[in-house]
Amino acid sequence: MDSTDTVTRGAAVSLRGLVKHFGDVQAVDGVDVTIAPGEVVALLGPNGAGKSTTIDMLLGLAKPTRGAVSVFGRTPRQAVASGLVGAMLQSGGLLDDATVAETVALFRAMYPKPLLLKETLQRAGVAELAGRKVGGLSGGEKQRVRFAAALVSDPDLLVLDEPTVAMDVAARREFWAAMRSYTDTGRTVVFATHYLAEAEDYADRVVLLRSGRVVADGSVSQVRSLAAGRVITAKIPGADETVLRTLPGVTEVLVRGDAAELACADSDRALRELLSRHPQAHDIEVRGAGLEAAFVTLTRQEAA
Repeated sequence: MDSTDTVTRGAAVSLRGLVKHFGDVQAVDGVDVTIAPGEVVALLGPNGAGKSTTIDMLLGLAKPTRGAVSVFGRTPRQAVASGLVGAMLQSGGLLDDATVAETVALFRAMYPKPLLLKETLQRAGVAELAGRKVGGLSGGEKQRVRFAAALVSDPDLLVLDEPTVAMDVAARREFWAAMRSYTDTGRTVVFATHYLAEAEDYADRVVLLRSGRVVADGSVSQVRSLAAGRVITAKIPGADETVLRTLPGVTEVLVRGDAAELACADSDRALRELLSRHPQAHDIEVRGAGLEAAFVTLTRQEAA
């Protein structure tokens, strides 16, 4: 047995040489990712990057054109059927005429060792909705019901595709608080999101896809470091975006009233010139590029 097989056998998720074609379209192009038990991994990428297709193959909903997927050493369908995997998908259908409790109970009946219904509803934050019909719920409330359905098997791996879509700020915060309780027990989570702040706040690791390929894989700080440069923020009375763009070392400018944000390839040079031209500037901060900057840089490089 080679070292790769040893790693795969101990992995929560192993994606090896994963390729998926839809006719002439290559949605996934040679993805190799190994996820250890207990990791919280954010799957990021622009629209069409292959995130949802990768998740579908991870869950056994789509068959790879080439490559292999294993989940805790089993095929995806074996892992799902045994209750090892819970999933929360964007397109998950719910019965409008069923109550929340009836809906979760229906999913509960599918698994060999599910959680108690009451416990599941409480963990997902939908206990107060138990008697309401699904058809009368808001979009955010339906997402929380889908979360309950994903939790009911007491899975070792939770797979989430855009889990907080349609949730307001408070509901999003409550959702991730529930997720923290779940991951504190050592469970594994893979989630795809367009909210980069969620990846920055909750993921141990980021896998960035572009055009079906992995273009970055590492901790949030490691991926952030791949975006060169720094960001200067300052209050500049009478700030003029066109003028600020002419400062040496500045690559991008965003102005809202007197608040300016300057993305810089050379922040030292840009700051010296900024203070020379705008001595009235105040509340100045210089920070490293964030995950959003890395996302833009890496996806732009790949597209070029």
